[in-house]
Amino acid sequence: MSEVKIKLAAGTNVGLVRQNNEDNFVVSSDLSTSEWLVPQAGPYADLGELGALLVVADGMGGANAGEVASAIAVETIQKKYTPEALKDVIGDDKCIQEFMKDVVKEADLNIFNHSKEDKSTQGMGTTIVMAWLLGNKAYICWCGDSRCYVLNKKHGLIQLSKDHSYVQELVDKGELSPELMHDHPLSNVITRCLGDTENRADPETRIYQLHNGDIIMLCSDGLCGICHDDAILETMIQYHEDPMECKNELISIALSAGGYDNVTIALANIQNDEESEEEDQKEDDEEEKDNETEEEEDNLSTTVRCEVIGHRTKKKIWKNILLLLLLLIIGATAYLWLAKDTDPTKQAFLSAVTPYWEKLMSYIN
Repeated sequence: MSEVKIKLAAGTNVGLVRQNNEDNFVVSSDLSTSEWLVPQAGPYADLGELGALLVVADGMGGANAGEVASAIAVETIQKKYTPEALKDVIGDDKCIQEFMKDVVKEADLNIFNHSKEDKSTQGMGTTIVMAWLLGNKAYICWCGDSRCYVLNKKHGLIQLSKDHSYVQELVDKGELSPELMHDHPLSNVITRCLGDTENRADPETRIYQLHNGDIIMLCSDGLCGICHDDAILETMIQYHEDPMECKNELISIALSAGGYDNVTIALANIQNDEESEEEDQKEDDEEEKDNETEEEEDNLSTTVRCEVIGHRTKKKIWKNILLLLLLLIIGATAYLWLAKDTDPTKQAFLSAVTPYWEKLMSYIN
């Protein structure tokens, strides 16, 4: 098994409009220690036998209710993720996924029961997204529209979770283009959450194969609901080496875009020591020839946006070059049109291009 190292960062911000923060998060860099600390980045550390966990919850319900719901969710997860419990499920993908779903469902029930006992919190709820980094895989579980992304050096920014939302259902039905999801007036309407009095939580899971250089990001919709994926991508590329700085910059772009919601982010940089530069280059060459391997297709086939938006840096360079050439052509044409026939520069240019123009016309004719 590959030797995986990780570097974590996480944080939250109330935003510029709301008075209280209904988001919550929790992170453990080593689940075998039962320590839940706010990570301070630092050097890469070995991923332990029981892995690491990142959790983001976006509460709702107003007053103090939303933050109560999200706090109950993360507290339930902390209590369930004990070394004793985890040792019984690791080693089998299906067991891991079922365990994560059961934890979310228990959190849902705890929120529901609390709202019945405390009338002031009736109607509260929360979304949840969690990533369990174990071995060379990331096990993702979510309910609602808080998201999990991965920035992959080959495929760009990929959304690993799939929103439980009204606009996502419109996209699934073919009634709305994915490009219009972000700015749809009902983009904040979710169809699943924890604490719903009418429907019990129905979380989803997926497995992602980790690669050297990957950055796993969890966020509330205070980021992804305000900022387009392009802005998130560019920020993550620019600050990819330092997850703490990257987290701060992502919060900053959310605030710059209006900051009308709480924003919470958790990041994990992945380093795989067994993937050498030569192996990476070989994989790149094979991918160019054969596109994606079957394993990679299975890994990425269920992403929300299969037309990955990443690695636009080179595309933007070419676009800028083409735009510059177009401007030069327009400028030259305008100059030739306005310049006098006796202008020496105009005469020199025409004498230089006339032979090529005549050859082109003769070829066409």
